[in-house]
Amino acid sequence: MPGNRLTDEQVAAFARLAIQGIPREFPNKPSNVMTGIESVLRPRQMHPVFYGSFDWHSSVHGHWMLVRLAKTSPDVPVIEEVRELLHQQFRASDLAAEAAYFEKPSNKSFERMYGWAWVLRLATELRTWDDADARGWAANLKPLEQQIVSLTKDYLPRLTYPIRTGVHPDTAFALGQTLDYARTVGDTDLEAMVVGYCREKYLADLDYPLRYEPSGEDFFSAGWNEADLMRRVLPAEKFAEWLTDFLPRLPDEKSLAANALVPAVVSDVTDPKLVHLAGLNLSRAWAQNGVLAALPDGDPRRPLLKRSVAAQARAGLDYVFSGHYEGEHWLATFAVYLLTQVGAPH
Repeated sequence: MPGNRLTDEQVAAFARLAIQGIPREFPNKPSNVMTGIESVLRPRQMHPVFYGSFDWHSSVHGHWMLVRLAKTSPDVPVIEEVRELLHQQFRASDLAAEAAYFEKPSNKSFERMYGWAWVLRLATELRTWDDADARGWAANLKPLEQQIVSLTKDYLPRLTYPIRTGVHPDTAFALGQTLDYARTVGDTDLEAMVVGYCREKYLADLDYPLRYEPSGEDFFSAGWNEADLMRRVLPAEKFAEWLTDFLPRLPDEKSLAANALVPAVVSDVTDPKLVHLAGLNLSRAWAQNGVLAALPDGDPRRPLLKRSVAAQARAGLDYVFSGHYEGEHWLATFAVYLLTQVGAPH
């Protein structure tokens, strides 16, 4: 469960999925805008680093997962292979090309903001790792990191309404990652922008309708993502008060919709959309765990959240190794994020 040290077998199994997926160019789901015949390129021509793992964002967070595993479990034998792959992938010239991709006007909204969030999470992981290789990789990543920061600072003031959805564009998830990054690297302007946006757009939210979640292909809960974001923004006492207004029925298990606390069931692990629900279990577990950790001892919501986190985590982990690429190209990342308590308050 969250916070437990990963076993060597888990590290090897999770790493193996990314090691196999990162160099795998096909099948692939590009999301670029084609502005002419010159835009018809194979994935590796467009993205010399993040071309595999089915789509760009999955490749980015697959790389993040390998960095996370190497950082937290350095002595596991598979990590030698992980480092070799990261050396091949994190070449300065290739990462510079990834950064340059965003310079074309038609590409400025590419992977906004989900893929952007994972770039910043990757940068955060590298910047906080006391390792010679990591310092070199972080330096090589910096042009892309700076490009994403610039795009975020341009976009957020124009985002009149936050996007509340159970899939990639969800604003709350991305802002949580962005805020963690800003605080880690000391970007006070970005931190102030994110905190100001959250206070303006989320602070007055009342009685969030968790009873309408999930939708059929969600891998996020917009409601739990928002709560996980606001515990980063507000002092603990103020967050507990805000959560009462945001989820007023949370202490009462009977009056809260069962779907908010009961793990989702995946009817078909071979369907790339339906298998999203496996990720929902994992992301709800980490968001609820973040909320749980931010609440004071004795808060009546804690027992309910503890039970839900454990149930969501068990259910989500059961789907990671399905034998089908539809889920295996990304679910290990969500599992590692959860199990190593990324972004959770201490």
